[in-house]
Amino acid sequence: MHDFAGRVALVTGGAGAIGQAITAALRERGAQVIAADRSGSPARPGGDAVEPLDVTDRGAVTALVHRIEQERGRLDILVNAAGVVSFGTAAELDEAEWNRVLDVNLKGSFLACQAVIGPMRRRHYGRIVNLGSVVGKNGGNARPWLDPAEQQLAGNVAYGVSKAGVHVMTAFLARELAASGITVNAVAPGPIATGMTASFPAALRAAIPAGRMGTVADVSRAVLFLAADEAGFVSGEILDVNGAMWCD
Repeated sequence: MHDFAGRVALVTGGAGAIGQAITAALRERGAQVIAADRSGSPARPGGDAVEPLDVTDRGAVTALVHRIEQERGRLDILVNAAGVVSFGTAAELDEAEWNRVLDVNLKGSFLACQAVIGPMRRRHYGRIVNLGSVVGKNGGNARPWLDPAEQQLAGNVAYGVSKAGVHVMTAFLARELAASGITVNAVAPGPIATGMTASFPAALRAAIPAGRMGTVADVSRAVLFLAADEAGFVSGEILDVNGAMWCD
């Protein structure tokens, strides 16, 4: 079991199903975790408040990172779990929706990464874990022999492009920051059983060789590995968590 005692982590998208699972897993292993999400939420019994944060607002992201460093003395781990999904073919997609998805998923991840570079460099230590997606690798092709009408993942071009961008950004930052003691990796989940995926067709679920949808615990365990001290020589990796739905 990885030990995060003494580590301070920021998890964006902390109010979502995957963000909540990552936050809980880090806390269970001793980390101090600041969860942030667009809406924010007051502290609940047995839990901490979720900080309000618009990841597309550079000033807000920078201010939160600065406050964490001032109040906690350090910031060791960033998990970029903030994200939105959009369905629609390229022919149907309007510019506003394209911008919304790219702003949150790609720009938001970049702004958070950029904001933590200074604090992490000062300590010569950092773990950045971005959330990508199988759709950012496979062009929405769940299985080529499925009926096109069943290939729901093929109808979210903006989401796929945004996650492909996250993968490429991860590689660039990994190289840039390696000498500063900072690792940068991504987890690329396949379909995960959350409210967001409840409407996915049965044929898509059947396309997963493992025979099931992934769980938020599958994703959080992958994040824990990449955020741990033990993964200090792993950087630039896009870790697939998709039940062999896509292998490269």
